[in-house]
Amino acid sequence: QVQLVESGGGLVQAGGSLRLSCAASGRTFSNYAMGWFRQAPGKEREFVATISSRGGNTYYADSVKGRFTISRDNAKNTVYLQMNSLSPEDTAVYYCAASLRVGGRSTPTGSVAYDSWGQGTQVTVSS
Repeated sequence: QVQLVESGGGLVQAGGSLRLSCAASGRTFSNYAMGWFRQAPGKEREFVATISSRGGNTYYADSVKGRFTISRDNAKNTVYLQMNSLSPEDTAVYYCAASLRVGGRSTPTGSVAYDSWGQGTQVTVSS
């Protein structure tokens, strides 16, 4: 398994930006894909973004495309989510996840493809 620790959440006004970080430990970081998911109050957890093991491929949910950017630094065992032009609809607990069975150029979007999850970090966007 992999241990994941998110950071960077907080309160921001609409139109603002935040950068989430997720530090991984336990396995060779560059061997597996990483993803971000979020869960708003009263809603199911939803996919946000994913990045392939070496960072060459990314994929985004339509709701965040053009506003959010996922990236990774394999030397630091860390994945990031840069969030710009935030709106109150982005308010949620954000989770990073590791897809240990998926390497290469794959960018899994389903939560069932992910094996390890962080504890989550709260992002609140005020109007």
